[in-house]
Amino acid sequence: MEYSTFGRHVAIDVWGVDFELLNSAEFLKNHMVEAAEACGATVLSVQAQQFEPQGATVLVMLSESHISIHTYPEKGFAALDCYTCGETVDPQIAIDYMVSILKPEKYYAKKLIRGVGEMEVVTPEVKKHVNA
Repeated sequence: MEYSTFGRHVAIDVWGVDFELLNSAEFLKNHMVEAAEACGATVLSVQAQQFEPQGATVLVMLSESHISIHTYPEKGFAALDCYTCGETVDPQIAIDYMVSILKPEKYYAKKLIRGVGEMEVVTPEVKKHVNA
């Protein structure tokens, strides 16, 4: 079997998110797994860390790569990214799912197309209202 080196890496900064949503590693973990499953990825493991006095980091390791979030609830900010290898799993679906859950006031996103030569950077269209 021949494997493709093609991959897509979506990174998004979200601002204006409710403190409580960003300050619960358990809440984020559950939704990150759902986001991974929504895009058709295979979850291998999950690491979640709740910080004191606030903040969380969640890493979902996928067969296709990863989805992660690091939060600063006191600033209403989170940095999310999802990278998937191959043509069949679209990381944008996972990011759109998380945006629909977090409901940020604003966001800034970039997508890297990787594994086909020089990396291409594009601005993805993020869907705010996905049926989550």
